[in-house]
Amino acid sequence: MKYGLPRQLLSVAILPFTIAVLVPLWLVRRNDTQFTFGDTPRDLALQLLGVIVLAFGIFLFSASLRRFATDGEGTLAPWDPPRRLVVSGLYRYVRNPMISGVIFIVTGEAIALWSRSIAEWAVIVLLINAVYIPLSEEPMLAQRFGEPYREYCRHVRRFLPRLTPWRPDEDPDRPT
Repeated sequence: MKYGLPRQLLSVAILPFTIAVLVPLWLVRRNDTQFTFGDTPRDLALQLLGVIVLAFGIFLFSASLRRFATDGEGTLAPWDPPRRLVVSGLYRYVRNPMISGVIFIVTGEAIALWSRSIAEWAVIVLLINAVYIPLSEEPMLAQRFGEPYREYCRHVRRFLPRLTPWRPDEDPDRPT
């Protein structure tokens, strides 16, 4: 990584680790949730689906974090953000793969553990970000990165991924 590992670990420990690990752990303990394997093949298949969703979330999150460190030269933390606009890797498909990863992690935990309280927490995290990102994060990014960010937003959706990667240098709408 081009950007300091201690800074990356601190930002992960404070933000996504709290959302995806500490709060679900607190909910599990508070509700005395015990992991048990499902009784039927259907239940086991759903739990396996939960593990797959969780693994996919870890993939999204870690790939995004790596891009922030290498391409963006920063962290996911608002107090130490990327210095350069990241529009490579998963960011060519969707603008928020990192928070999507966190939501997938929490959703996977809820499914694998059959936990209603963790599922409710996943919905809360989704709703908070559905409000926070367009009202706070995106205006800050537009101010910091200017027209390149606005162009990126015109071509890459906030949460729903594109089917093909966006390549700014191949944009047919870009003036020549």
